[in-house]
Amino acid sequence: MSLTTDTTGKTKSSINNSTGSGSRSRGSGAGRSGRLPALWKIILIIMPFAAALIALGIGRMQISPGEVLEVLRLRLAGAHASSTLIEKTVMQLRLPRILLAALVGAGLSVSGCAFQSLFANPLATPDTLGVASGASFGAALGILMGFGLVGVQLTGLAMGGAAVTLTWLAGSGRGRDGLSYIVLSGIMIGSLFSALVSLIKYVADEESQLPAITYWLMGGLDKANYHTLSLGAPVIIAGILLFSLIRWRMNLLPLTDDEAKASGVDIRLLRAVTIISATAVTASCVSMCGQVGWVGLLIPHMCRMIFGNNHLSLIPASVSLGAVFMIAVDTAARSISAAEIPVSILTAIIGAPFFIMLMRRSGGWRV
Repeated sequence: MSLTTDTTGKTKSSINNSTGSGSRSRGSGAGRSGRLPALWKIILIIMPFAAALIALGIGRMQISPGEVLEVLRLRLAGAHASSTLIEKTVMQLRLPRILLAALVGAGLSVSGCAFQSLFANPLATPDTLGVASGASFGAALGILMGFGLVGVQLTGLAMGGAAVTLTWLAGSGRGRDGLSYIVLSGIMIGSLFSALVSLIKYVADEESQLPAITYWLMGGLDKANYHTLSLGAPVIIAGILLFSLIRWRMNLLPLTDDEAKASGVDIRLLRAVTIISATAVTASCVSMCGQVGWVGLLIPHMCRMIFGNNHLSLIPASVSLGAVFMIAVDTAARSISAAEIPVSILTAIIGAPFFIMLMRRSGGWRV
């Protein structure tokens, strides 16, 4: 890992890989500067909207793209479609969960990307610090206490934050190699909250509460509505915007404290902002739809394979492809059978073989 300073006083960071490629991006989608070419920018912007438009027409009731566009146009104009059934299906049933799928996919992908860079570990996921386990315990506790959907969501957010706070307190301290101890603490705190989830399931009523808790933990977007979106979406959007604004600095995350001093960036502050933002995004995602695995692991690796390791291109690519992936998975979950399939089952079935295929093709990744 080397640092060089140009004539303008700006510090450039380059990570040398084992093939001696220097600071060049290994992906074919980004140029030498790490910025996305104009064509890729257009593609990444269009893809989520195209996926959402297609998904709005897919389901037990098939709706043509023209009818979907007409419903959307009329609603924007303040009018109503001629078919009340089509309008209700598009606007009340499908659009909220497609918006939620896009937000969750983008949020988990960006969080996974941030944690992989922060810990310089390709296996880091949004649950590295135990936030998903904490949010799951909070939601399970809310269901046990008989809270409504909003109460369950707020309890999940609170417990997700509590889990990361405990991780930080347990892993940080004077004279310690902070990040390594934080990761170990995250594993322990995650296991603790997973045990608490099992305790909640053990004491829950077998006929009403236990099925609700079990199904929620499997992950699902079927309860999405505009009210729940209004609570969780601002946190996810704010986190994604923050990562987009600091993405050029995120290339410094794998550096040590001494190496980062030459950049003029407060690396400890950058790490704290990264952890807090990724935690808030992950907790919000989990509190709205339960545990959804593989997205935060698979999508960032896919983006690194295509666009390289520079976060100038990696962050927007993770946002776009994560949103498209979750929209596609959720559409399949509600369409391929009469009974809706939990999203986490499909992400594992799709993600595990695809991840193995990518790993074999690329020979592994370095963060």
